[in-house]
Amino acid sequence: MKDVSRKFNSLRTACAEAVLHLAPATLTLIRDGKVPKGDPLPVAKVAAIQAAKETSRIIPYCHPIPVDFVGVEFTLGEETIVARVEVKAIYKTGVEMEALTGASVAALTLYDMLKMLDTSLEITGVRLLAKHGGKSDFDQTLDWKPRTAVLVISDSVSAGKKEDISGKLILERIEVEGFKVADYLVIPDDPDRIKSALIEYADKQKLDLVLTTGGTGISPRDSTPEATKEILEQRLDGIAETARSFGQQRTPFSMLSRAKAGVRGSTLIINLPGSKKSVEESLDAIMPGLKHALRMLRGEGHDA
Repeated sequence: MKDVSRKFNSLRTACAEAVLHLAPATLTLIRDGKVPKGDPLPVAKVAAIQAAKETSRIIPYCHPIPVDFVGVEFTLGEETIVARVEVKAIYKTGVEMEALTGASVAALTLYDMLKMLDTSLEITGVRLLAKHGGKSDFDQTLDWKPRTAVLVISDSVSAGKKEDISGKLILERIEVEGFKVADYLVIPDDPDRIKSALIEYADKQKLDLVLTTGGTGISPRDSTPEATKEILEQRLDGIAETARSFGQQRTPFSMLSRAKAGVRGSTLIINLPGSKKSVEESLDAIMPGLKHALRMLRGEGHDA
């Protein structure tokens, strides 16, 4: 079973269909309400809904999903019944298997209720029609490499007493994401040094992105949020809130972060925590919207 614990929740949708081929005379019996077992369509609809909800119990590697909606429609042709199933859920993984399972069971239920009337029954065309809401829908490809600085804020690291782990983790992640490392700097927990570095990156170097790590908690020397807030021209509270919410689902300590995020000039500045795990989780949380934010700062708009 695939580990999806690092993925973010999003609205997932999928639509699938299955086709039952049958004799025209059998379709006439359905339309006239003369099938001995009763009207097969409402029974197949209930079966499809139940199957979609129980997919993880049928398909071993499927994750249990909190399904929010299952819609079932039947289209009667001259020699076919098309069962179309749509599934929606807000979760970390897609619902295409739920839609396919629902459509398959709908067709199988029709088959079961009609088999004594028609020996020509055949199920074909079980297929996925569409799916939306996964990582690929949000992972935008940039046609440039955003120039990014990583600012490590730590008394102990700057004094050589500890090794920097979080800053190097950020460097690795942004390179994988296609960003260009413009600078990597370690400074102590000093508000003036923090402000000076952020202003240098935004006003003089005009970087696209600055990611800080460290100094976001409530220790006596933690001053990154205050220093960042002073130099921001636009606050983006949603970024920090998203990181905290994502982290709080995984550790009870995320609520202690006072991280800030915002814009100065055309530079996006984001505070990240100091611990390795918290940095990983924060990047998992914000990365889906980060590239879109950088597009907007360049004036490309929502449809770019």
